[in-house]
Amino acid sequence: MIKYKPKHLLQSLTLAAGLSCSALSMAAGTLTVSSPQDPGSWDPIDTFLVNWASVATNIYDALIYRGPDLKLQPGLATSWQELDHGKRLRFELRHHVTFHNGEPFNAQAVKFTFDRLLGAEGKKGPQRSNYSVIDHVTVVDDDTVDFFLKKTDPVLLTKLAGYGAMIVPPKYIQEKGDAYFNTHPVGTGPFQFAGYQPKVGIQLKAYPGFWGDKAKLSELNYRFIPEPSTAVAELQAGRVDLVIPLTIPIAMIPTIQASAKLDVVTAKGPAVYALRFNTQSGVTKDVRVRKAMIYGVDRQAIIDSILGGQASAIASFQSPVTFGNDPAMKPLPYDPAKAKQLLKAAGVRPGTQVQIDIRGNNATFNEVAQAVAGYLQMVGLNATIKPYETNVLLDDIIPSGKTGAMFQQSWGGWTFDYDNTAYFMYHTGEKWNPYDSDPQLDKLLESQRSMTDQVKRKAILQSIAHYTADQALEMPLYNINEIFGISKRVKHFIPAPDSRLRLNEVTVE
Repeated sequence: MIKYKPKHLLQSLTLAAGLSCSALSMAAGTLTVSSPQDPGSWDPIDTFLVNWASVATNIYDALIYRGPDLKLQPGLATSWQELDHGKRLRFELRHHVTFHNGEPFNAQAVKFTFDRLLGAEGKKGPQRSNYSVIDHVTVVDDDTVDFFLKKTDPVLLTKLAGYGAMIVPPKYIQEKGDAYFNTHPVGTGPFQFAGYQPKVGIQLKAYPGFWGDKAKLSELNYRFIPEPSTAVAELQAGRVDLVIPLTIPIAMIPTIQASAKLDVVTAKGPAVYALRFNTQSGVTKDVRVRKAMIYGVDRQAIIDSILGGQASAIASFQSPVTFGNDPAMKPLPYDPAKAKQLLKAAGVRPGTQVQIDIRGNNATFNEVAQAVAGYLQMVGLNATIKPYETNVLLDDIIPSGKTGAMFQQSWGGWTFDYDNTAYFMYHTGEKWNPYDSDPQLDKLLESQRSMTDQVKRKAILQSIAHYTADQALEMPLYNINEIFGISKRVKHFIPAPDSRLRLNEVTVE
């Protein structure tokens, strides 16, 4: 039996009804955050977007919390233990916790959350597969739940700290309905919902009944600003206090740093960028052509010139801080002569056209794609770039296998475990893998998913990275830092490597 019991448990706090006026008055000030995208739904089971998590981490709690240091710690569960050789997890729940609508948090709420996630409603969203190892959840008593697993899952505890595992209020959803909950979220977090205008922004306010360290801000507002230059201009004008990653073009960093009122804060994160190949048709069906295109692009020069050194080259589609990364694995070198040699051997004529599909709203990656096209031009390929609206590319073009020779793949890997990337990228039938079906690779991916021996599991994950690199399924580009633009009047801000920002400790002068 493996049991987790934290050395120092947070004591249960008084309910909102019992708070003194002095405690309520502690929250003061408003923080305004720029986010590049409206997730479209605030239901935890409806999303995989980092931009959802950067907001909703303040609204919801999970049984387990993972902070900026990436360590797992108690959330709505005060402790947990593994039983039946890892096939059952028992969680002891925190007392005296209420949802924002006053509804009590208890074991029934946990069971409802996971019955819903694993049921018909969860089937509509992208999160269900992350938790499919859970067979069912049983209420032991009001303060205890058991998770019965179909098989062991070495990453499940990490998954239980995010996204679909956020605990939701049963009575509220049953009375209001799923559609209403999508736009009027209720959780147990430090901030509660105050207002939402689709495509414009969402407003939160401090929840006085929060069980943990209460918010020091009275209001937390998010504005959805998809245009990076506009977001930075609003930061400069003081109408925005914080711009989260995936928004700030590298070229604008010196502009922010030049202001006495602003600063740039970075963290090493999981975000990786690559150009995935269409391996089913066209010239990129030939592995020699794919490797030639990788040899033909100077990725380090792109990092130095376009990304301002705020990234590092990758050999596989994962960050160096990911479990499963092999530090001994090196990217293919820039070798244009080798690229030309491989293209000639593959019978590719000079001037052959290849299309690169990208998300149109990312100015920095647009520059990167232009540079890639330029390098490919120098080895004899005529590369053109086709930008798409992000949702069109993600929900239609890629899943339907309608891309050009290459297409942008950006991934956060929120579990910091290569399985969460590799399985969805390479396993047969997955949404992000429209072209490849490899029984040998499928077997490798499946074999490590229930493996509890982490040394053996890491070796398999590393072998997957080497295998996909040998097949040249993508052109690995870089792991970029999480870059935040911030007003200096914001205090006690800690950048999270995965942009899941809990802002209850933040103050604004």
